[in-house]
Amino acid sequence: MMHPKTYVEGFHNEDSVKSMTYNMLGATDMCVSALSLGTSPLACIYGNMNFDESFSLVENALKSGINMLDTAPWYGHGTSESVLGQILPKLPRKSYYINTKVGRYDPEPERMFDFSAERTLRSVDKSLQRMDLEYVDIIQVHDMEFAPSLDIIINETLPALQKVVDQGKARYIGITGYPLENYRKVLERSSVKIDTILSYTHYALHDTSLLTILPYLKEKCVGVINASPVVMGLLSNQAPPSWHPAYLMEDKTLLENCQLAAKYCQDHGVDIVKLAFHFAFIQPDITTTLAGMTSTAELNKNRDVLQNGITEHEKETLNYILSTYMKPLNNTNWDGIETTAFWEDIAASKR
Repeated sequence: MMHPKTYVEGFHNEDSVKSMTYNMLGATDMCVSALSLGTSPLACIYGNMNFDESFSLVENALKSGINMLDTAPWYGHGTSESVLGQILPKLPRKSYYINTKVGRYDPEPERMFDFSAERTLRSVDKSLQRMDLEYVDIIQVHDMEFAPSLDIIINETLPALQKVVDQGKARYIGITGYPLENYRKVLERSSVKIDTILSYTHYALHDTSLLTILPYLKEKCVGVINASPVVMGLLSNQAPPSWHPAYLMEDKTLLENCQLAAKYCQDHGVDIVKLAFHFAFIQPDITTTLAGMTSTAELNKNRDVLQNGITEHEKETLNYILSTYMKPLNNTNWDGIETTAFWEDIAASKR
């Protein structure tokens, strides 16, 4: 197998690169690793990480053959990008693709989202400045369901991103969000070419609804990034972080079933995180699985699952939790709950 274009002799671990799986991302020229690195943890949203830990994680990820990084101004309100700005200049620019986002910014509800063309253009320049980059590979609209209307995305945000691409500050344009139906709505209406989508937690143990739109996206030659196989900590041995949207659900069955599945795995000497990654990796229509990681040890564990799969005992455990705890959920998710809570907060702030 030929090395990917991101291979840098003398920097990469050649054996690791040779053992990595790479796939073309839609109609882009990006041949991306099957496992990609999300960098929101660099902003310490899943626990503290010092600079040395952050640098080691990113460097080892790239040397091992992972070649796509994802960030956003929202992650730590600029912190993730700023930390990357201290890391990336020390690493070969050829060795990675990097994607960031526009549209979601500050913690205060009234300042959290701004999809206007003017703010979009400013945001891109600020992201490039933070990361000490001349360009990003994909510039993405972040959580477009929070716009007052998708008309703003179509008429302002995406045309602004086309200007960004025309100016050489980004190579491709992507959209992100939770509701799957919005991808089709925007792709059908946009005059701007959309190259990728980033969908999160819709191809995981509890919810495989991403599969319903993959044929449409393939027909449109749109690359698919599948993010967060562990559902932002829901499929883990610890309770999910306090900001997790599943806590907003009145029906707690999703939370309860995930906790029961994790306990079953623990009782049988199996790590549910390992099963969650394996489940994503073996889906042939998933180009790349994007995951945030907090240590090189975690990186190595996930990479081992990609390369070597899981044991027969782990497969039996996976099948049991799927049939007992996950399939009865019938793709239960929190679609619409976050946006409703957000607009309620906006209304309350104006009283």
